[in-house]
Amino acid sequence: MAHNPSDSDNEITTTKRKLFEHDIHQVLGGREVADVLLWRNKKISAAILIGMTVIWFLFEVVEYNLVPLLCHISITIMLVLFIWSTMAQIFKWNAPNIPDIILQDYLFEDLATIFHRGFKQLLPMLHYISSGIDLPRFLLIIVSLYMLSVIGTYLSFVNLLYIGFLCMLTLPIMYERYEEEINNLVGNVIVDLRKKYKQFEKRYLSKIPRGSVKEKKRI
Repeated sequence: MAHNPSDSDNEITTTKRKLFEHDIHQVLGGREVADVLLWRNKKISAAILIGMTVIWFLFEVVEYNLVPLLCHISITIMLVLFIWSTMAQIFKWNAPNIPDIILQDYLFEDLATIFHRGFKQLLPMLHYISSGIDLPRFLLIIVSLYMLSVIGTYLSFVNLLYIGFLCMLTLPIMYERYEEEINNLVGNVIVDLRKKYKQFEKRYLSKIPRGSVKEKKRI
């Protein structure tokens, strides 16, 4: 039975998949860290964003070094706590307390789980793509990594970290709000790349002569 080219095109078109199999909140751990990254706890998310922006400003614009910056931050925090505690004793105010969320073990467990889960999914995916089974996706990853390396030559390490942090606080919530549109866009790009690869394979790769493999006779 002859193979109809339109059948393969229809098969490629219908193989669109979501970027993530589960809900984005579950992908991010499904707990407090996921709530922060998805801005469900807006106060904490905004405080972290402001804090990281201040740190980036001090390192990149003011050109602070790490050790003096840590020392000055510690001095400032200790002075604020000292003045607050002294005023609290005089005016019968509530003494300053460390927020419970900073002392909770699950906060660091969630962060470790997210990175471990991402690393665990990344390695098999890279192995699968590098095996040559999905050449369009392989080429897309190679081009993306090359573009990232070019961008990295013009940015400092601090800027890259800050941009990565901004992506962590913006991309998940954008995906949650526009999940269907993003899945369709990425799916269309992958389908288009696969179609072009099929055309390239049909026009050029299939015409490359290949020698027949002959079995060697045993003496």
